[in-house]
Amino acid sequence: MGIIFRILSRLVKIKIWHAFFIAVLMILLSSLLMRSIEPETFPRFLDALWWTMTTLVTVGYGDIYPSTDFGKIFTMLLIYTFGIGAMGILVGKLFESFTLYRRLKEEGKLKYGGKDHYILIGSSKDKLENVLDEILHSGEKCDVVVVDHASRSPLEHDKVHFISGNPAEEEVLMKANILQAKSVAVFSDEENNHSEYADGKTLLIASRVEHLSKKHQKSIYTVVEIKKEKHMALFEHANVDEFILSDDSLSRLMAQAAIHHGSSKLFEQLLSKTEGENLYEIRKKPHWVTYKDAAMELFEHGAILISDGSNMDIARRHNEEIPMDAKMFVICDDETYKKIAR
Repeated sequence: MGIIFRILSRLVKIKIWHAFFIAVLMILLSSLLMRSIEPETFPRFLDALWWTMTTLVTVGYGDIYPSTDFGKIFTMLLIYTFGIGAMGILVGKLFESFTLYRRLKEEGKLKYGGKDHYILIGSSKDKLENVLDEILHSGEKCDVVVVDHASRSPLEHDKVHFISGNPAEEEVLMKANILQAKSVAVFSDEENNHSEYADGKTLLIASRVEHLSKKHQKSIYTVVEIKKEKHMALFEHANVDEFILSDDSLSRLMAQAAIHHGSSKLFEQLLSKTEGENLYEIRKKPHWVTYKDAAMELFEHGAILISDGSNMDIARRHNEEIPMDAKMFVICDDETYKKIAR
């Protein structure tokens, strides 16, 4: 019993790839041996392989079976030594590997290997769920990678991959495959009530992203949430592409709603892709020469041209030529956008 226990202990410790290799080797050798023992019963190697597989993983179908005494003895040895023992260990190793993979994925210890994904850094579960919902409603068929200090993923979704660690560290961002990401969104620390400290933490992460961008000569589109507008100049040095003012924007939205009743509904609809009119980006068409040409044609299709990038004064510059690299934004519904985007 001691010898058997030691053998089983060593078998349990072998790696999954070793167990798989041993299993394949034993199946092939058993099939070759059975074919050589009873060539009439197993005229082809495929017949012997079929018998071996059905004998090991099931009770056998009974369509092919050994007829000689030696073949029957070999079958019993094969079932009770390899079938019950080795195959049991192999199946156990497979389940162990799946369990380990799932645990490491939930704990954020696995590197993300995809590309064209969105990286979300920080923020609460509710906010992350809202962002994920907006991305999915926009029709984007890509993954979302969440980077956070937490030990468990704040979101459970098939499209979400979690990376646990300090997002200001290069190693953690590289595990999120940041160089192949579509964009990186850095949220402000909601647990920090001091705007200076919260924006300082965000700035540190943004600076690390910019460092990786220069180091690998790869453009990384970065969007950050800032609590105070006066800190914006600091983020410009980190080459942040877009800023979202959380505290100041909320205050201004409240003021606009108080002055212009119902205006908050307009902002709410523009900020959500769930229903109604939404904001879309379009590219310049060859036959559009001026902004007026574009605006008139878009209006006929049911869309309103509102800006070229962040410049919303195109109505006063309607006779100017549209640059080839213009990024124009329109307001329309999803069906209209599909027509004008062709």
